[in-house]
Amino acid sequence: MKRRQLIVAGAAALVAPSIARAQGKFPDRPIRFVIPFAPAGPTDIIGRMAAEKLSAILGQQVIVDNKAGAAGSIGAVDVKNAKPDGYTLLCAPSSTHAINPTAFVKPAYDAVKDFTPIASICVNPLVLVARMDMPDTVMGLVELMKKNPGKYSYGSSGAGSIINLAGEYFKREVGGMDVEHIPYKGSAPALQDMMAGQTAWMFETFSTTLQLHKAGKVRILAYAYSKRAPVAPEIPTMIEAGVKGYEAYTFNLILGPANVPQPVVDVLDQAARRVMKDPATIKFLEDIAAVPTTDTTPQLTAKFINDEIAKWAPVIRAAGVRIE
Repeated sequence: MKRRQLIVAGAAALVAPSIARAQGKFPDRPIRFVIPFAPAGPTDIIGRMAAEKLSAILGQQVIVDNKAGAAGSIGAVDVKNAKPDGYTLLCAPSSTHAINPTAFVKPAYDAVKDFTPIASICVNPLVLVARMDMPDTVMGLVELMKKNPGKYSYGSSGAGSIINLAGEYFKREVGGMDVEHIPYKGSAPALQDMMAGQTAWMFETFSTTLQLHKAGKVRILAYAYSKRAPVAPEIPTMIEAGVKGYEAYTFNLILGPANVPQPVVDVLDQAARRVMKDPATIKFLEDIAAVPTTDTTPQLTAKFINDEIAKWAPVIRAAGVRIE
């Protein structure tokens, strides 16, 4: 309830003057905001917040439409095929615009050419988490893994997931480790098996593991982002822990179909910038361990997509991830 009150209060503060009234043109009817995953997950929570804030600024309702399936591809294709008039948008996560373009044998869309970049909402850094009998530092864990080739395993939420790829990226960046990957159907069973001693470590979202860490059920060894998290500043970054340049995160972007007219992009861009400068938005995201993108622009969003695809493509290929 408190979180919803925060969103509503923040949205109310942004109502006047609305861009729609100021422009007198787009938008003049509701906008459909496709979230390519089921309700109540991280992408849905962040997407709904953004939709409510944008509604207040644009003066038209931004309606969330959950289109789950095929690692986000069903929702992405829905937006790809929509009329490019700004009335259908995608809340794009890392699966649709960093992983699927390389992981799918026959991608259903081109992550760059088939979409119009509009805005970045946030990134959601992962953490390296280990069971309690493992070493309490990243380099200590690496040393143990290398001294015992083939003895240990790590878990993930599924083959080809960002959790899996973060593990493979980690192994590569520390010079290689003989550690078996155990895929699960979701993060919850992967975490449960790790705590039960079936696997040694895994990557996971910060918000999922922070309370377990505080309760002494798991140990977060490092935060996979360039700066420490405000909600837990005592936890070092992966870079500080000895893995040079290592960052791994999910993300949330706002995209339209290809060829959205520039005047429409400009309106949406202005609205998104106001949302991402709003203190209530920033607090909401930081409270769920996300990092707000306060300097969002369509150009930076386009560059971000290209950079993420280029970053993960070699990791995906080296891991042999191929989704039919």
